[in-house]
Amino acid sequence: MGAITTGKTRRPTRAWNILPWLLALLLVLVACTPPAAQPGGTGRPAAPSAPATATAAPSASVTVPADSDETAPPQPGDTVVSSRTALDWSWPGPGRPFKAAHKNPAPTSPPPAAPLPALYAIGAGTHPAEAPPYDQLSFRFQGGFPGYHLEFVPELIADGSGLPVPMHGAGAILRVEFRGAQAHTADGTASTVTSAPAPSIGYQALTSYAPAGDFEGVVSYGIGVGRPVETVPETKVRVYEVEKIERGQHLFVVAVQLDATSWE
Repeated sequence: MGAITTGKTRRPTRAWNILPWLLALLLVLVACTPPAAQPGGTGRPAAPSAPATATAAPSASVTVPADSDETAPPQPGDTVVSSRTALDWSWPGPGRPFKAAHKNPAPTSPPPAAPLPALYAIGAGTHPAEAPPYDQLSFRFQGGFPGYHLEFVPELIADGSGLPVPMHGAGAILRVEFRGAQAHTADGTASTVTSAPAPSIGYQALTSYAPAGDFEGVVSYGIGVGRPVETVPETKVRVYEVEKIERGQHLFVVAVQLDATSWE
């Protein structure tokens, strides 16, 4: 009887001696258990977020003024009917022309109006606060948008005569041809252009412009760029189209914009 009693008293003693080790092992296992996955997550701790003051790198402006080179003070009733980017920033270098086709019924308007889209006015403006900054020459037509063709050329050649047209102060020349257009009255005795800036504009990217022809439905102009092609080899161009009502006139504006970043 004494031996049995002694054995029973030893077993509880061993259990109490092992209990601290079991508790320690349990704590270690709990500490090593990965956190439970959150709904929709991967079960990994979230990456640290960027500081609240961090900002994205500046990008090009996606909002272009509809027509910021007004040729006359705004009047009640003036409104923009539509506007769009016809050519985003690119380089229409030699052999890489930009072309836009616009088909208009012929005639676009009954007499005495011109039968083709007629150049009505030319406006110029500089926009250093935009992103990117740019200089602009805008051509306003009546009757519809003409087709057009833009390309940098080594010299400006007059339509018809084939003679070079002087471009004072121009390091490079962007030729703009409007197809299916005219800049003279139906009888050919006068110009349809009612207002235009002086030929020597004097901006940094846009230095000057000159007419190169109004012949057989093609109206041509040269736009002078301030630096030689060798210095600024790829001055980018953007073209914006705006249909609007201005001082009672229904106008179709082709705005040619020159990237002035290189002059900043």
